[in-house]
Amino acid sequence: MQRYETVFILTPVLSEDQVKEAVAKFESILKDADAKFAHKENWGLRKLAYPIQKKSTGFYNLFEFEAEGDVIKRLETEMRRDERVIRFLTVKMDKYHVEFAEKQRNKKAQAEA
Repeated sequence: MQRYETVFILTPVLSEDQVKEAVAKFESILKDADAKFAHKENWGLRKLAYPIQKKSTGFYNLFEFEAEGDVIKRLETEMRRDERVIRFLTVKMDKYHVEFAEKQRNKKAQAEA
């Protein structure tokens, strides 16, 4: 099992319920494939660096999970088919990436406390 990080952007015209439904759909795809979630984050509505499909904002979400390689292909195929997703990126995490991500989360948690 490898560790992966997926960030995806949903179109800004969705309601809050529709965003939750889309996120739940991708979560269920991973859970059905026996992926183990390490971390999930909803970054909310953010401005894009450049317009995509004539949109300047989008709902950002991050999944960090452990899964087999073939699961990524299934997840990305579903994201391509779903018109609510305007961009996505999946990265295989090495040990340094995992350490850095955990360190950043710990810093953020301490700052909020």
